[in-house]
Parts: sequence; structure tokens; C-alpha cells
Amino acid sequence: MLYLYVMSDYIVSARKYRPDSFETLIGQDNIAQTLKNSIIRGKLAHAYLFCGPRGVGKTTTARIFAKAINCANPSEDMEPCGKCESCVSFQEGRSYCIHELDAASNNGVEDIKNLMDQVQIPPQVGKYSVYIIDEVHMLSTAAFNAFLKTLEEPPAHAIFILATTEKHKILPTILSRCQTYDFNRISIPDMVLNLRNIASKENVKIDDESLHVIAQKADGAMRDALTIFDQTVAFCGSDIKYEDVIRNLNVLDYDYSFALVDDFLAGDYGKALLTFDEILSKGFNALHFCSALSSHLRDLMVTKNGGLDALLELPESLKKRYVEQASRCSLKFLYDALGVTTACESGYKMAVNPRLHIEFALMKLSFLVKAPGMADQVGRQGTGSEDHATLGTVRGGTVSEANGGAERSEASEHPSPAGPRPARKKPAKTGSALSLNAILEEEEQEKKKEIKKAQDVSDELPEDEAILNAWKTIPEEFKALNQIRLANTLENSDVEIGTADGMKVVTFKVSNEAQRKWIQENRLLSLEGNLQKKTGSSKIRLEVGVIPMEEKEVQPYTDQEKATALMGQNGELRNLVKDFGLETR
Repeated sequence: MLYLYVMSDYIVSARKYRPDSFETLIGQDNIAQTLKNSIIRGKLAHAYLFCGPRGVGKTTTARIFAKAINCANPSEDMEPCGKCESCVSFQEGRSYCIHELDAASNNGVEDIKNLMDQVQIPPQVGKYSVYIIDEVHMLSTAAFNAFLKTLEEPPAHAIFILATTEKHKILPTILSRCQTYDFNRISIPDMVLNLRNIASKENVKIDDESLHVIAQKADGAMRDALTIFDQTVAFCGSDIKYEDVIRNLNVLDYDYSFALVDDFLAGDYGKALLTFDEILSKGFNALHFCSALSSHLRDLMVTKNGGLDALLELPESLKKRYVEQASRCSLKFLYDALGVTTACESGYKMAVNPRLHIEFALMKLSFLVKAPGMADQVGRQGTGSEDHATLGTVRGGTVSEANGGAERSEASEHPSPAGPRPARKKPAKTGSALSLNAILEEEEQEKKKEIKKAQDVSDELPEDEAILNAWKTIPEEFKALNQIRLANTLENSDVEIGTADGMKVVTFKVSNEAQRKWIQENRLLSLEGNLQKKTGSSKIRLEVGVIPMEEKEVQPYTDQEKATALMGQNGELRNLVKDFGLETR
């Protein structure tokens, strides 16, 4: 059977809609303006270096610049006319004054020698011979060295435009001879706008969500975005739906991330695990799933702060969903959740069981709001705005109610030497700024207030004897809790009581600085609260110090020192040693 194939006139979008003027360049306005100004003022350099990521317009800009230099009838803002002999010959690929070379296939010394011979020939049409060398970093070191002299002092009619994606591979001696222009990645809004215009010209119907997915998949490269667009049109036809796009490009749907965060807020780890299993069953990479979840949490945190809208690269329809879900999340939850997901990403490749590694992270995320096994005691978080209505949490026997902010403390059967634990406070209001330090500082300041609020104490100064009697009972409580070392330290410490600033200052001294520092950081506040509770007075300030070296008793260490100390305490033992002529060693 004979098959006949008809030649198609189809041209891919990346070639069909390639910019042909400075005005149609996308995302490189500053570079385009600088190049136009250099032409207007007649200050053209002999060598330019265009560097940046792939697909951002380096070679395209070089072509437009070369056309504008030799154009016989440029516009007022130095756009090439496209009608003169120089412009037409270049568009038809027969120009003798604009030359393009590929350094990947012409990277030897002989190729550079041929180029040096060609440079000596003046242009037949136009003022300049422009040499565009693409992927110039592929030249060998010897070829770079052979190119140096020509690049530094070319003929007056020669201009070199070098393009590369790997600037760091170019010799410094080459860089110093060129004007360097760094091209930026194309922003998502610019890509979406260009894709929408091209879709309109091609009579393709596509929604904004699909365009954003394509733009994000392109990762800042306009050529990649156009290639993905052509692929999507080939798959979906002229009527493109969001569901078809994500299936064709193997992109995780936003709905999964929204559903997972709802599961975390509800404390439903089972539903989160089932969602993760569904994602894996559709063939998605587990690490990419974790990365997508981190990005979603980041966008929620950015949405939470009204002044950071510029950091969100999302369609308007999605922004509304982010605002709604962010209003139900506290900043602390989002911060802790990001910590879990980023730790999961970093440890994924080292995990022996990668699936269990991610499932455990999902369970931790589900327990950030509701403790396991206590879901019936904790109310679901209500909607809130800047005040971030807090969830009811259970921690250390203390419950904080979400509806009215009221706090109650459950009495423990056994007395705690540290006193009642303060209830957990909701995160501080941050206004337009995201200040985690402010949250932590406010929580620290509230601890003292909560301890005193939980205790029935007066403002009268207690008697010294009452303070000492109360102090003597504290070590026994620590012994009952099997904290023998701390109990012995407190029991053997010297206690001094004084008065300052209308307060009873109780100072107890320990034997070394390490003990003092540990008690200062971990126990002093709770000990002070316990002492205030026992004495029934809030006018007590507890301080911890170190016994001076000169006041410390010298403790016997060696056997001889111990024997000598024992004889000093016991006269009969001393006489026994003397009568029998014994030696202490």
C-alpha cells in the first residue's frame, strides 16, 4: 500500500511568533532600551555578550539589534523597518552583512582563523558586518585565545555579538573585552499575556488557569512555554480545558493541596493519607508532591499578609480560594507546617522507606492543630481575619477555648513543684508584617502573667519564717518525682532573704556556675511561682547565685585525705592509729 504524505506549511509557535522588533521583545525592556539608545547616540561597542537562561531572547535580541544597525530606514525609536534591502535579505537568509555562527560545531582554532579572515571583508550592504556567535562558551581554550586579538581590535566595520547560557565558562580575558547584558527569566504574567495573544491569533480557546500552568511549567523560558502550548493544542485541540492540561503535562491539581490543608486543619490524618495514596496511584512523583505542598503552604503564608500580593503568581480565580483558606489558618500553623514539609523534602532521598517518610510528615501536619486522641475535646477552627481565631488546644492539662478565648486549668491529682502550667496563647497580631519574633516574645511575657493568674496570691509581704518553711518543702516534692539531683541541690543550697523595691528577694546559692545557669534557664520561673503559691504572696522574687570559692568547704578527695578527715572527727580512731603505729596512705 502506498502512503502519500503532503508537505505541511505548519510552523511551530516558537518560530512563527518570534519577535522581530525591540517592541515585541518580552520581558527585556531595559536591555532593548539600552541598545536602542546606543544606536541613536552612535555609540556602538565592537563586542557584546548576551548571557542568561535558555529561551529568554538572547539570539532574538542579537538579530533585532543587527537588523537595526544596518537598517536603511529605521523608525524614530530605532526599530528596523523590515522593508529595506538589508532587512529583507536577512529575513530571507541571504544577508552578506549579518552572519550567524554556532560555536558548538565551530569551536576549533581553524574555525576561528576562518572567521578572522572573513572579518576583514567589508559589508556589501549596510554599514557594519555583524557576527552573531551562539553558545560561545563551547569554544575551546585555544580558540578563545586565538579570538582575543580580533575581538579586542576588530576592523571598524565589524561588530561581534556573543550569546551564551553559561557565562562562568567564558575566559575573563573575553569578558573584559565585551559589554555584558544579563537577560532575565520571563515572568509568569508576561508569558501568560503573550500566550493569550497567540491563542487568540490561532483561534484557540483556553482559560487563565491553563495558561498559568503552562507558564509555570516553562520555568521562565518563553520558548519552552510556546513549545508546551503547541503540545497542549495537539493534545486538546482548539478548546483547551484545565483538566486536560494538567493530565497532559502531568501536573498536580491545585485541588489536592487545598483538600490536604483542610484535612490538616481538621486533624484528619486518615483522609490525608488516602489523598496521598490517590496521588501516587495516578503516577505522580512523591518528591514533586511534597514540593507542591510546600509551595502551597508558602502561598498561603504570603496570602495571609495583605502587603505581599506581588509575590503571588496566580490567576485571580485561585487567589480568592487562597484568601479563603488562609483566613482559617494561623501563622504559627503555616510556619510549623512549612518546617515539616521542607524537612521532609531534604530527608526524602536519604529515607529507606520514602513513602513512609512522607506519610509520617502528613501525620505530623495533621497533629499540628489537634493532638492525636483528643479530637473530641478540641473545637474546629472558626473563620477569622487579622485576629487569627485560635483553635482549642490541649497541652499539659490546659485547655484554651476557641470561641471566647477563655482559659481554664485542670487540677492535677499530684502537686507539681513547677506550679500550674500557663495556657497556650494565640499568636500575636502582626498587622502587615510577618514577625515570628514578636509572637515568641509575647508568649514569653505571658508566661509570668499566667502563672500569677492561676494562683490565689496577695500583695502583702510574707514573713521570713514563712518563706523558709515553704522553701524546705520544695525539695521533698522533687524527690517524690524522682528528681533526686535537683532536690539535693535545692536542699543543700544556702538561702538568704532580703527586701528590695517592695519585694522579698530570696536568693539561694548553688555550688557552681553550670548549676546556676541551668536553674536560671529551666526552673527559676516555676520555682518562684511555686514559692509564691505556698506563701500566698506575689511579693517574692527568687534569684539564684553561686557560692564564692573562699566560702566553699574543702572536700576530701584521696584516701589519705579522707582518713585524715575521719581521724580529726574521731579522737578514739586517732589514738588507735597512734598506739599501733599505723600509716594512712
